[in-house]
Amino acid sequence: MTTGTPADRTDHDAADAEVRAFVDAVPGATRRRDAETLLELFGRITGEPPRMWYSTIIGFGSYHYRYESGREGDAGAAGFSPRKASSTIYLPDGVGAHAEALAKLGPHKTGLVCLYITNLDKVDLAVLEDIVTSSYLAVSAGVFESRAKDSAVHAAAE
Repeated sequence: MTTGTPADRTDHDAADAEVRAFVDAVPGATRRRDAETLLELFGRITGEPPRMWYSTIIGFGSYHYRYESGREGDAGAAGFSPRKASSTIYLPDGVGAHAEALAKLGPHKTGLVCLYITNLDKVDLAVLEDIVTSSYLAVSAGVFESRAKDSAVHAAAE
């Protein structure tokens, strides 16, 4: 399994096979089914192929960020990981930017940039699609200069 980022990979057939092997090995029928659903959803939203980021995150595309501090780099523009307890969906612009939509999603938990869903059958997939689309567009529109921890502040100010 790869431990780097997609930028480190040049063999796309091997990268495709790596994603497929990872999803096929996800324990639990619900988590594996949800991973298949998320593969399709994220691919449709981003138009990007899935790639393994590090060893457990399936990412789609990348974006460049730059903070006021001068720190900058590249990160996955959209991604998820089928973890044991739940599927983790990464929202790099921060969950605070999606508070209104999250209220309509259905059962979930959140962290700063993580959305945790235990069963996709229990959430509104159209709302999830809107959230992932909004997050992806926000970070992939150019150089992203916001910090996820500030997303609730930005969402409240809009």
